[in-house]
Amino acid sequence: MTAVQNVSFGQHYTVRLPAPDDFAFWRERARQLVRCDVPPDRVSWVEPGGTGDLFAQEAPAGGDKRLPLPDESAPHPRASKRFLTVAANAALHSDPQRFALLYRTLWRLQSSPKLMEDGADLDVRRIEELAKEVRRDSHKMHAFVRFREVEDAQGSEHFVAWFEPDHHIVRANAGFFMRRFANMNWSILTPCGCIHWDGETMRESGPAKRSDAPQGDPVEDLWKSYYASIFNPARLKVGAMLSEMPKKYWKNMPEAELIPDLIAGAQAREANMVDAGALEFEDKPETLDAIGTAIERCRKCPIGELENRAVMGEGPRRAPLMIVGEQPGDQEDQGGRPFIGPAGQLLDEYLERTGIDRSETYVTNAVKHFKYVQRGKRRIHQSPGAKEIDTCRWWLEAERDIVKPRVILALGASAARSLIGKTVSISKVRGEPIALEGGAELWVTAHPSYLLRLDGDARDKQAAMFAADLAAVRERLEEMEDVS
Repeated sequence: MTAVQNVSFGQHYTVRLPAPDDFAFWRERARQLVRCDVPPDRVSWVEPGGTGDLFAQEAPAGGDKRLPLPDESAPHPRASKRFLTVAANAALHSDPQRFALLYRTLWRLQSSPKLMEDGADLDVRRIEELAKEVRRDSHKMHAFVRFREVEDAQGSEHFVAWFEPDHHIVRANAGFFMRRFANMNWSILTPCGCIHWDGETMRESGPAKRSDAPQGDPVEDLWKSYYASIFNPARLKVGAMLSEMPKKYWKNMPEAELIPDLIAGAQAREANMVDAGALEFEDKPETLDAIGTAIERCRKCPIGELENRAVMGEGPRRAPLMIVGEQPGDQEDQGGRPFIGPAGQLLDEYLERTGIDRSETYVTNAVKHFKYVQRGKRRIHQSPGAKEIDTCRWWLEAERDIVKPRVILALGASAARSLIGKTVSISKVRGEPIALEGGAELWVTAHPSYLLRLDGDARDKQAAMFAADLAAVRERLEEMEDVS
């Protein structure tokens, strides 16, 4: 057992968390307990309002005087970046056993560092499920919060919204609303706590009741007229709509009362739109945020009709390097970010090894939705077809117009097609730049997922070529920097 200063053999401990969403507090105490070699069955994690082990030695919320202290020589716990990312979301779930689950997994990671890569492990699967449900709840909050105008005590404009989250997501999403409505004075009321923004300071308060929120305001008639005018019957799928916008949220959304009539007239309106030829692409969005919003609505190819989410590119608005992959994978679809699955982790490894900073690179995909076939509970990756790649090229070009990269690295043949409009052989074009309209250079290499499918000498050979391609791109970027 690891040496500790005050641990007793067989002692049970209860850790009381100061708040149900305090992942930082859990992480600090979990690290301490792992260093003291305290196994999961000897720790109870209790959030506010819960009860601990009758026979456990307790640590008060916000303090740990009764917990064992590790010896200075005790090793620090190991945890993969993936575990920390998924655990931070899972910790916001309403499952009372989530912190025990996270500690048990952290404990197991010490002897099995690659545990998070085992998709069949029950603990790993459960953490992934919790994190996915939290992300979905956050998405609902972003989409379905509706502010209504009221006058505060000083007679100034104040906007108030009511929302009923399933999980402890309110504080975690405060920053989203602060950035989006930075110039408004607003409050979001929920049954588990409220957040308030006055244009400068974020403030919290206790739980609220539905009756504390306003029931309507004069602007709502205007909003309903606007909503009815933009309702697109050509993109209507009632089942998918109810999945994305469950009826539990309708009572807080003024436009929801229009939906039954809009659905009833949708078929006739769609026929009229088709006759009028109105199903073409609109003008290209002028900001990355606008592209992200637009691709969420895009149903111009069959991939957009699947049960998935659009995954927008990420990175600086003026990045010198843009990396384009094929499409999001299962993990990217769940996480809502490009290149966070196994292929993305391998790409990060090679970028770091080559000296390319991903944080200064814009990373995106040729196709914005995950194409798959359902096999039981699993979603099996399917490569997008040429027509689907060409359809989604519209959005990639919009990203290029805004980011204006000097060099574009295409990972795989599908990515290359999305940029030059035709299929090419990677072996014939890799290692040499291709001039693109607008002045950018295109470099083509293999997709990192290809390396993951190889082993032995074949993988070593392809890995060396992949590393050489990245090094050539880095050198070209340095040359361009020297010239400018």
